[in-house]
Amino acid sequence: MQLVTEDNITELARQRWATAKDPRTAQLLTSLVRHLHDFAREVRLTEAEWMAAIQWLTATGRISDAKREEFILASDVLGLSMLVVQMNHRFDPAATPATVLGPFHIDGSPELGFGGDMSDDVEGTPLFISGTVRSLDGSPVSGVVLDVWQADADGAYESQLGVDEARLRAKYHPREDGTYCVRTIAPKGYSIPMDGPVGALIEQTGISHFRPAHVHFLVTAEGHEPLITHLFEEGAEYLDSDVVFGTKQELVVTFEPREPGTAPDGTTVDVPWVEARYDFVLQPCAQH
Repeated sequence: MQLVTEDNITELARQRWATAKDPRTAQLLTSLVRHLHDFAREVRLTEAEWMAAIQWLTATGRISDAKREEFILASDVLGLSMLVVQMNHRFDPAATPATVLGPFHIDGSPELGFGGDMSDDVEGTPLFISGTVRSLDGSPVSGVVLDVWQADADGAYESQLGVDEARLRAKYHPREDGTYCVRTIAPKGYSIPMDGPVGALIEQTGISHFRPAHVHFLVTAEGHEPLITHLFEEGAEYLDSDVVFGTKQELVVTFEPREPGTAPDGTTVDVPWVEARYDFVLQPCAQH
C-alpha cells in the first residue's frame, strides 16, 4: 500500500484521472488536477479558505436557474469566457469579432419581421439598428437568424424582475439581400447582478461592476460559423473597464440622434429616436 504524502498526492490523483476512457477527458482532468494542486501549493491554501471556496461554489449553483447563469457570470468576470472565445473563434480580421454570450441569453425568443419592435411597451428612446449580413466575399448570406437581446433602461433582464415572458429580445430574419432592421430602445450602461456570490466577490475588490451600453447578437446561418457578439454605443461609459472584458473597437458604433420622421424600415416615428448602422460579416465554416 502506497502512503499518501504532500509530495506524492498530485501524481497519485493524476494517475487515477488518467484512466478516463476518453483521451480528451483524461487530458482535461489530469491537467485540472495538476493546476489545482499547484494553485493550492502556491498560495498555501488554508482549510478555512478551502471551505469558503466550496460554500461560494455551492451558493453559485443555488442561485442559478434557466434565466440566470451565475457560473457564466463568474467565468465572465474572471476573464475566462473571453479567453475561451478568443481561442475558439479566430476569425478572419475582416469578419465581425466574437465576444461573450453573457448569463442572460435564453432560447425561444419571439420572431419578428423586418423592423419589428422588440421593446413593446418598455420605456426608452427608440433605437433602430440596421445594416446587412454578408460573408467574407461580400455576398449576402441567406437563412440568417439574428437572435437579439438586451437589458432595459435600468439595466435589468426578465429574471431580475420576476417576469416570465420574453422582454427586450427577439429573433429577426434578414431579407434576401442580407438587409436587416431591429427596433428596440437605446441601451444604457448597467451593473452586473450584485445580489449573488459573484457580486459578493466583486465587492471585495476595486473592480468596476459596470458594463457599457450594448445590445447582444447571436447570428447563425448555414455554412458559416455562429457569431456571438455585442454592439456598443460610441462614447458610452465603461468601454475601457467592461467588467466582463467584452468590448472591442470594431464593435463600437455611433448612435445618431434623429428627429421624428421616417425610420429605416419605412415607418414613421413621432418622437425623437436614434439610429445605429452595422454590417455583420460572417466567417464561412472551414472546408474539410
